[in-house]
Amino acid sequence: MRAEGLLEPAARLLRGIRWYLREISGAADYDRFCRQHEHHYPGETVPTRRAYERLRARHREENPQSRCC
Repeated sequence: MRAEGLLEPAARLLRGIRWYLREISGAADYDRFCRQHEHHYPGETVPTRRAYERLRARHREENPQSRCC
């Protein structure tokens, strides 16, 4: 098998691993927030990551959810 034939599956695997790590770490949440903010409030400045984390923490404190574990 040639090297070119192995590059695409390896690249796909690395993209999958990157996606998974961003999802479980919460990094993808901010990206989704930015896209939604730009869609709903066009022309307004998107809050910084730090401001987003503060908003998220405040929301979790004001709206607690019970969990089994």
